[in-house]
Amino acid sequence: MKFSGRITDMQQSPIRKLVPIAEAAKKRGKKVYHLNIGQPDVKTPEVFFDALKDFDKEVLAYSFSQGSPELLESFSSYYKSYGIDFDPSDILVTNGGSEALLFAMIAICDNGDEVLVPEPFYTNYNGFGNVAGINVVPITTEAEKGFALPPKEEIEKIINPKTKGILLSNPGNPTGAVYSKEQLNIVRDLAKENDLYIIADEVYREYIFDDFPYMSFAQFDDISDRVIIIDSISKRYSACGARIGSIASKNKDLIAQVLKLCQGRLCVPTIEQLGAAALAKVPKEYFEKTKEEYKQRRDIVYEALQEMPGVVCELPHGAFYIMAKLPVKNAEKFVVWMLEEFDIDGETVMFAPAEGFYATPGLGVDEIRMAYVLNQESLKKAMNILKLGLEAYPDKK
Repeated sequence: MKFSGRITDMQQSPIRKLVPIAEAAKKRGKKVYHLNIGQPDVKTPEVFFDALKDFDKEVLAYSFSQGSPELLESFSSYYKSYGIDFDPSDILVTNGGSEALLFAMIAICDNGDEVLVPEPFYTNYNGFGNVAGINVVPITTEAEKGFALPPKEEIEKIINPKTKGILLSNPGNPTGAVYSKEQLNIVRDLAKENDLYIIADEVYREYIFDDFPYMSFAQFDDISDRVIIIDSISKRYSACGARIGSIASKNKDLIAQVLKLCQGRLCVPTIEQLGAAALAKVPKEYFEKTKEEYKQRRDIVYEALQEMPGVVCELPHGAFYIMAKLPVKNAEKFVVWMLEEFDIDGETVMFAPAEGFYATPGLGVDEIRMAYVLNQESLKKAMNILKLGLEAYPDKK
């Protein structure tokens, strides 16, 4: 029996594909510090769970395909706190940011069309492109330049009649990079001059450090008809398991088209929407506290990496990820070796090999992505294990 080309061509998640090896290590008695996945240990706000406890219905009914009115109002109010005027009718609730990304790509592209994406990028951008028959065309960025976009004329060279949009995350996953207003202007001008959509994945906007200014693509009035904002409560409120995301755009026709896809999957889970709507009550102090915590965790990881011979990385200014080039020939083999053959007092650490975050063959082979989502003491232990692991690893450069 044969499988479809779209599924066989789809890559495995570099974030999750080594999980069976990690689970096997745990069964052998090892403790594994998971820095491979963006699952924060920060507490989910209590108001989310309180809303679930207060649910008192005899029938668990469908919600609206576009999302519950309460949640849409909640999202609208949230955006207004950032000076972004999205009416509830401009927003669609999705099953996490992942569904929002897939729906946005399907809505703007036909089979064989192209979307430009700065690399390294969130690996599912490539996976969703495969599923939808869309070619992800990389805009290569470099750690040594802070993963900043290349000059406008360099990006223009890869735009052609099949190019339908530019997809980028800000702050960036996996890089932690935050785009300046000047870089956002490059994307804005390219979109206007070449009739492109901008799919802006902005799920980490709360977590920007070092007084870097934040600006959303939704704040550019002259491109409001071509901007699609992808969002999620997963990382903002440490509510990854709720699977609540959204698409927002001032382009009413686009929202109407995406609504067809929402109707096709009927609705997002009713109860999770109730909990998510209650998150509008979370005070700003929650974000101030969590942002400071993530900054301290970042500093622990970055400073430790700077002390490791042969490791190259740049200071990330947002999200909770850091990319690092290791003095090894193959980072995936190193991660597997750490899980299967190395430990310190029965403890080891797991990262995401970075090759899967690139579309250009050969890039990222010796790099890893780390998610600094564990408490500070655990991060210190994990960095010490990495240091000693690199010293002991037999297949170094």
